[in-house]
Amino acid sequence: MTDTQEHTWGERYADSLMNTFGQPKLVLTRGAGAHVWDTDGKEYVDLLGGIAVNALGHAHPALVEAVTAQLGTLGHISNFFASEPQVRLAEKLLALLDAGPGKVFFTNSGAEANEAAFKLTRRTGRTHVVAAQGGFHGRTMGALALTSKEAYRAPFEPLPGDVTFVPYGDAEALAAAVTDRTAAILLEPMQGEAGVVTPPKGYLAAARTIADEHGALLWLDEIQTGLGRTGRWFAHHSAGVTPDIVTVAKGLAGGIPIGACIGVGESGTLLEPGNHGTTFGGNPVACAAALAVIGTIETDGLLEHVTALGQKLRDGLAADPRVTEVRGEGLLIGLDLAAEVSAAVTAGALAHGFIINNPTPHRIRLAPPLVLTQDDAEAFLTAWPAILDEAFEGQS
Repeated sequence: MTDTQEHTWGERYADSLMNTFGQPKLVLTRGAGAHVWDTDGKEYVDLLGGIAVNALGHAHPALVEAVTAQLGTLGHISNFFASEPQVRLAEKLLALLDAGPGKVFFTNSGAEANEAAFKLTRRTGRTHVVAAQGGFHGRTMGALALTSKEAYRAPFEPLPGDVTFVPYGDAEALAAAVTDRTAAILLEPMQGEAGVVTPPKGYLAAARTIADEHGALLWLDEIQTGLGRTGRWFAHHSAGVTPDIVTVAKGLAGGIPIGACIGVGESGTLLEPGNHGTTFGGNPVACAAALAVIGTIETDGLLEHVTALGQKLRDGLAADPRVTEVRGEGLLIGLDLAAEVSAAVTAGALAHGFIINNPTPHRIRLAPPLVLTQDDAEAFLTAWPAILDEAFEGQS
């Protein structure tokens, strides 16, 4: 395809879609595994995975088969009825969470999962929520009220809620903010959009203790960190805490829209008939896709693969002195650069055939498919010094 035709796609995009994302970097036409191709036929290694969504990469046979079979059997039924995939997925999520009895509410996205959880916290009779600076929970009005970034919030204020933001990882600040009128503490086990920020050891356990002292719920947003992304089914499992609410989405169905709000124990009974609803949530096709993703992670040993490959990537990235810090677990990786050149690094990586993300001027984020191969990881690490050379030389 010629440059003129490529430009035409860009013009057509600009003419027909709202300008909420800016001009797209590429127009992609197909994918296979952790690789994608643009309209010029150029191939890229996808190290962003649709922002931690494409757990099985692109066009994975298990996902294609599950969606095709379910759509050919039962597509949409509304929530006046139940389906077998819906029930089986709810049971599977509760089993993987391993926190005892609970209940699941299915949604179409992470923001909607957090909206459901936000409404659930109101059923405690309290309204106050304590959330973390740097946290991201979605852009719908309720989820946005829980997201601290001023640039996201300011155009849409006043926002709902009674929300206090405290520094992430600071247990003392958290303890000072939570009172007996607090409905919930909302935290990410690792902050994804902030650049994969990890809390100090013991932080989530401290949050659990603080919540218990005040009769508040502990709500963990695992939308980016859950379902194998960190080499565990849920990132908070490494902290040994039991939350009251967990929200998941992104990689749950490998690219088919779905989210879930999981209420543990009594928290799962707070929403009653008429309190909340959704037309598409729990759709049989989306649930079948999620079951296929989970099943493939289990049968293909992807948790172990993610753990080992993530360590290899982190070690390789950290070896360059222009990288001042590398964070994360599994295949959710963030790093800091010695200068604010992340945009140039991201552009350079794209030119070399690798898709990565720059969440802040000095940070890079990787969230590749869980099926990323050793060869693809090695190819990126081999290209990494040259990518940095070009970016840093451009700043001199």
